[in-house]
Amino acid sequence: MSKTVLVLVETVDDYLPLLEQAGYRLIRAQSPQLRAEAITRHAHEIDAVLTRGPLGLTATEIDTLVNLQIICVIGAGYEQVDLAAAAARGITVTNGAGANADAVADHTLAMLLALLRDIPRGDASTRRGEWNRVISPSVSGKRLGILGLGSVGLAIAKRASLGFDMSISYHSRTPRTDVAYSWYDSPLQLADAVDILVIATPGGANTRHLVNAEVLKALGAEGYLVNIARASVVDTHALTEALQHGTLAGAALDVFDDEPAVPQALKALGNTVLTPHVAGQSPEAARDTVTLVLRNLQAFFAGEPVLTPVRH
Repeated sequence: MSKTVLVLVETVDDYLPLLEQAGYRLIRAQSPQLRAEAITRHAHEIDAVLTRGPLGLTATEIDTLVNLQIICVIGAGYEQVDLAAAAARGITVTNGAGANADAVADHTLAMLLALLRDIPRGDASTRRGEWNRVISPSVSGKRLGILGLGSVGLAIAKRASLGFDMSISYHSRTPRTDVAYSWYDSPLQLADAVDILVIATPGGANTRHLVNAEVLKALGAEGYLVNIARASVVDTHALTEALQHGTLAGAALDVFDDEPAVPQALKALGNTVLTPHVAGQSPEAARDTVTLVLRNLQAFFAGEPVLTPVRH
């Protein structure tokens, strides 16, 4: 008998047929209204849910889906999935760790280059017929700090060290034994030691405001912040003040607290580069993400271990 998957995500449509071709029945509910209707109408039919970190799945929804057996999260983050409710029901949760790491790392370096080399303003002024030859900092040889050294952090580090001769430092809960990069035991110490701080750690309560006013002060007036992870990791108010007062040189942000709303204060600044949460999106990343979901589903329903389990 075919299994039914409730699809809440809206970014991998082109590759969802991979699931259908494997025999899964899909219920697409990619808006809040459709989501509520589908969960009410098909509560007894749904075996699996496909979601992403910010969309999550609530305890109430989990309780309503009485036959739910597995929740597949695309991307590494799963901050809005109620893991306790899932664990209480014995529901397996998987994530997409690593599936879009290359796309995110590419976007990180693109934003970093655009920020330091002032590409957006240079492009805009040239289009206006101006010839403002502003002198911008070099990127090569800078000291790069990465907050979180999972698959995305490693991909960023590889590009930065091999492509731009950057020295790499990082902070994570414990030091890794498989890399030669320098480990710091706090975000504050890391920020104090680098020129550029990249956020590549999951969101959620455990990482909320890890980057606060004190960390931004340590990064300093010639320091730069790049966030392609979750907005909750950075204190947005403190970041905005640092950018406005020149105690931080600039910030490149792909994530925001209340998406799709972006604070006007950030949009008004000339020392920011802003993109609409697209770092992990590319045709290749979408294909690989859905392929990983399919492999997790196939393993789970065959009674085998899933590939990328989230520990409850």
